[in-house]
Amino acid sequence: MKQRQFFGTDGIRGKVGDGKMTPELALKLGWAAGRVLSRNGTQKVIIGKDTRISGYLFESALEAGLSAAGLNVLLLGPMPTPAVAYLTRTFRAEAGVVISASHNPYYDNGIKFFSTNGSKLDDAIELEIEAELEKPLVCVESHLLGKARRIDDAAGRYIEYCKGNFPAEHTLEGLKIVVDCAHGATYHIAPNVFRELGADVIAIGDKPNGLNINDKVGATSMAKICETVLAEKADLGIALDGDGDRIMMVNSRGEVIDGDQILYILAVDAQKRGILKGGVVGTLMSNLGLDLALQALDIPFVRSNVGDRYVMEMLKQHDWRIGGENSGHILNLDHGTTGDGIIAGILVLAAMRRQGLMLEQLTEPMKMLPQVLVNVRFEGTNNPLDFDVVKLAQKEVEAQLGARGRVLLRKSGTEPLIRVMVEGDDHSQVLAHANSIAEAVKAAC
Repeated sequence: MKQRQFFGTDGIRGKVGDGKMTPELALKLGWAAGRVLSRNGTQKVIIGKDTRISGYLFESALEAGLSAAGLNVLLLGPMPTPAVAYLTRTFRAEAGVVISASHNPYYDNGIKFFSTNGSKLDDAIELEIEAELEKPLVCVESHLLGKARRIDDAAGRYIEYCKGNFPAEHTLEGLKIVVDCAHGATYHIAPNVFRELGADVIAIGDKPNGLNINDKVGATSMAKICETVLAEKADLGIALDGDGDRIMMVNSRGEVIDGDQILYILAVDAQKRGILKGGVVGTLMSNLGLDLALQALDIPFVRSNVGDRYVMEMLKQHDWRIGGENSGHILNLDHGTTGDGIIAGILVLAAMRRQGLMLEQLTEPMKMLPQVLVNVRFEGTNNPLDFDVVKLAQKEVEAQLGARGRVLLRKSGTEPLIRVMVEGDDHSQVLAHANSIAEAVKAAC
């Protein structure tokens, strides 16, 4: 397959004004995508965004490009990524667009596309769009230009959809929940979902100003919600990221519950109810403890490459339903076509109510092995993982860990980072090993 120039593992992403993420590219991208999608009969495209300030800029540019290609546009305003996927289906739109850089800081932004069924575009379609980007922009005749209108009730529609995934015979009454919206796209949705299901909700990270998205709050910065759960004596906490497709949780003791533990809860609950189809898909980053815990229950487990699109591919390959990443991207194909932090939280809460257990009790049988992740930033075009000094450092650590540990080195698909992951029985040993490999990577840069 031809190498993609613009699209990464999760659409196009970068610092606003630099490289890929410019107004000119967004305009041309809207036009190029409109040209490709219209070949398949597309006449209507939905656009949603998160709360970062540059969303206004890219929304306008994409709208203009799509209109120039002859496509009508429905504007949702701030809306979680999974909500855009859902609304693309319900509005019978042929494609959806999300303007978001997910968990990145406000000065980054990104653009990703969904197909009419709410799944991410195939690689082949993205390559077609890239091919169109190389052509000069030509506007359709005036009478063929697309129109644009705003959808005013999008948030209400999605709130009702989310609530519909919680069992009608149960309620969240009596539960105190802290909900951290990361000052992102869920700020006006997630607290209302859990309140309307009966919970006493304490919302944090729910006051976006365009510049504070993911700033010391949300699923990638858990200190604030852990402190709040303990201070408020809450039963649990739910932390979402900037675009709402990722979740981390906190139990009543203030301990973080990550994506691997959430997958374990969902798989065990499905098995108890007799509805588990096949097994679970994790990634190369999934904790070995998840693998061992599922083995003890005779639940099959396989690993995909890192990235929710690869988890999805493997779920389809095996015809399974549950998969995700330890970073909190959780897929349950019985409840949606993409990762959805709010829905994943609802499903965990449903498991708690069905089994009459607290969050810490649901995760107790799964023993997490110490895992350390070190990010090393690099410059230039050379891949540090190709250097002998890095390969040798990895081999030495693997030899010392033996069968009770793992080493994973990978290049980020969205940032100039090498991610060094080491896993084993002893945390201090694992930390030392991770730092030694990180030093080797730095030496190679």
